[in-house]
Amino acid sequence: MLAIEIASFGPPGVLRATERSTPVVAPDEILIAVEAVGVSRVDILQRQGKYPPPPGTSDLPGLDCAGTVAAVGESVTNWKMGDRVCALVSGGAYAELCAAPAVQALPIPEGWSAIEAATLPENLFTVYDNIVTRAHLSAGETVLIHGGTSGIGSMAIMIARALGAMPIATAGSDEKCAACLKLGAAEAINYRTQDFLEIARRFTGDKGVDVVLDMVGGSYFEKNLDVLATEGRLALIATLGGTSATLNIFKLMRKRATIYASVLRSRTSAEKGAIAERLLHHIWPLLPARNAIRPVIDCTIPLRDASRAHERMESGQHIGKIVLVV
Repeated sequence: MLAIEIASFGPPGVLRATERSTPVVAPDEILIAVEAVGVSRVDILQRQGKYPPPPGTSDLPGLDCAGTVAAVGESVTNWKMGDRVCALVSGGAYAELCAAPAVQALPIPEGWSAIEAATLPENLFTVYDNIVTRAHLSAGETVLIHGGTSGIGSMAIMIARALGAMPIATAGSDEKCAACLKLGAAEAINYRTQDFLEIARRFTGDKGVDVVLDMVGGSYFEKNLDVLATEGRLALIATLGGTSATLNIFKLMRKRATIYASVLRSRTSAEKGAIAERLLHHIWPLLPARNAIRPVIDCTIPLRDASRAHERMESGQHIGKIVLVV
């Protein structure tokens, strides 16, 4: 099969098309004939040598894919050959064939193409687990979403709206702020020219936001605490702005605030399968209508040209998900 491997750690050009053997399907796995692959920030970090795949998983990049079930493991009962699926994997999606734990696959929603469905797994698993399951975002609450036009950020805006919550988003240009508003944000803040703390507090009548979804980390930590309302929750999912920060414990106590921090890739299949079950029950029924939640695709690029997709992501110009097409 055609696969895209990381020949050595470095810039996008180290991604190389190669021939690999078909993955051997474990008893609890399915083999997916891949049609589309979602590109994520984790792929960039892995290519740079900063985020190695978990032990025992494929060395190929790629966390989510969509296509058709080509084979099933002997203990798999919930899928059959020919089923149309999208799946979250721990690696290996940059290929024509990808093995995925059966519990981490979900049906391609009615009316969605494989390319559109490839925008869902990593984004939805991450967003739902962090702002709903962990941070308990509910109807009527306000959530501040950093990086509102990223794949994660755009999904978070739409999930918040679907829940009846009020999303506020930050982005790095006026164009991206306009895109956030179009996605459903009630307020969009250009973090290069505006102070998100000042604007978010003004928007909430100085109450502060109930939830913050943050992928910046260290450099935003103190302001994230400042922007939280009493009983507010901070969900940390990445550290693009640094891994260290100083915590004012009294400020946390005074606000009765909670900090949630998590990674997804290294969790067990059972843990990820539990998220998939919640998504199937609570989110999948909303997808055919394409109202609150719809595909947000920046561009599609052939799998062989994966380096171009990485260049696009690293440019910071993308809005939504970059998708590789097989």
